[in-house]
Amino acid sequence: MRCIFKKAPGCNPVLLFILWLAPLLVSAQDFAWTPGLLRAYTGLQKLKIQPAQQTLSVEPTGNGVRIFLDNYVDMLTLVTSDDDKAFASLSEREDERLDALKALDDTSPWKRVLLAEVRLHWAFAKLKFGKEIGASWDVIRAYKLLAENQKRFPDFLPTYKSLGTLHVMIGSVPDNYTWVARLLGLHGSVSQGQQELLRAQKDATFGLESRLIDLMVRAYVLNFADADSHSLQRLVQDHPDNLLLHFFGATIEQKNGHSEQALSYLTKRPTGNTYQSLPIVDNILGDIYLQKGEYVTATTHFQHFLTNYKGRNFLKDTYYKLFLCQWLANQADAQSRPYLQKVLSSGRTTVESDKAAQKFAEAYLKRGASLNQKVLMRARLASDGGFTDSALTYLRPYTEAKFPEIVEKAEYNYRMGRIYQRRNDPDAAIPYLNRALNFSEPGQLSFGATSALQLGYIYQKKNDRTRARSFFQKALSFKHHEYKNSVDNKARAGLSGL
Repeated sequence: MRCIFKKAPGCNPVLLFILWLAPLLVSAQDFAWTPGLLRAYTGLQKLKIQPAQQTLSVEPTGNGVRIFLDNYVDMLTLVTSDDDKAFASLSEREDERLDALKALDDTSPWKRVLLAEVRLHWAFAKLKFGKEIGASWDVIRAYKLLAENQKRFPDFLPTYKSLGTLHVMIGSVPDNYTWVARLLGLHGSVSQGQQELLRAQKDATFGLESRLIDLMVRAYVLNFADADSHSLQRLVQDHPDNLLLHFFGATIEQKNGHSEQALSYLTKRPTGNTYQSLPIVDNILGDIYLQKGEYVTATTHFQHFLTNYKGRNFLKDTYYKLFLCQWLANQADAQSRPYLQKVLSSGRTTVESDKAAQKFAEAYLKRGASLNQKVLMRARLASDGGFTDSALTYLRPYTEAKFPEIVEKAEYNYRMGRIYQRRNDPDAAIPYLNRALNFSEPGQLSFGATSALQLGYIYQKKNDRTRARSFFQKALSFKHHEYKNSVDNKARAGLSGL
């Protein structure tokens, strides 16, 4: 720049300024959110995949944002279809996309964020297809990219959407695995992650996605409160054309015992050819009608799901639920039992619901089930859906003494405790949950782990930190049960919250 000041002969100040500005212009072009790319991203957030693909097709291929969104399309296609053949054909694109992003401008704060997002897309997809090791490495590499970006660009809000999520997950890792996280250089806490997710919600681009992730973290890792449910309702109502929000709103509410609200989200969901097909919706609807005791309607939805679904997850769970529709309607054993045979011969045991279905089928086909178990199942389904009046109607004619088996006594007490807990009567719930815990400890039954977790929540709400901590630790102490991953994550998050 010396010639600018000395006015050297032949020096062109305009040309020199352009040469100085050129790297900044290249950086902007490498990661440019054009109006078309913003429309495509908005469409993907609504599960309008085909229109988004059409928009993307006319955007420059060298733009890192387009590479990220092309990858978003593949991820959504895979996780909504669970199609193994599609996964096999699309999975090689991960390295292509990563290589393309790595070649772009290193000084842009978007580079590491989008590299991490692509990694996380594939981690999510790999988990759906049983590739846990590959998914784990993608998560680790994504974390390191985001942590580095936070150091280099601490005020860049898009970093905090996924970094906050990962910090919550790291903070809720069970105690016996924390050494692994530290060894791999993963550090974070639940409270840190929540603060980062709140920060990310201020971002103009990723704000909506951050709000949804925050609610999902509260539902699946923390303890979903009534205030969270109201926030979710407002979010869905504010976006009536967003299928993704209606779908996740339904799964969150169903998970937290509000199946009537979940049904409302699904019946009001936007439909049409522009939206991605979601066969799993029929599975969720089947669940809700099963909880309501409407077995014929539930059966219809489960059969529709099996007809339209191409994946291998949730098959065992669906056949198990079809068995329940027949069994609880008091149909002949010859009519219901074949569904349990299908549980053993279909699908895989990657997700917890399929693992639970497999365990039930093996036990029932070996030993059968008593009438007491049928009563407990009706109460369980009604209570899980939030239909507590029906659940109490099933159980009121019974006392603990009418259940001869220890596992039945444990379940009876757990169901009664959860019913009263859902009816906002924690003092009535506590004795039942304690009784379930006492019956479950010697045999390490899952009812003990889940009872301890709920007691932890009750005492946390009462601000009795000592008892809350004790019960969260008790939940973690149960070593072998089919819900260990989810219970341990929630218990660990509960401890972090204290």
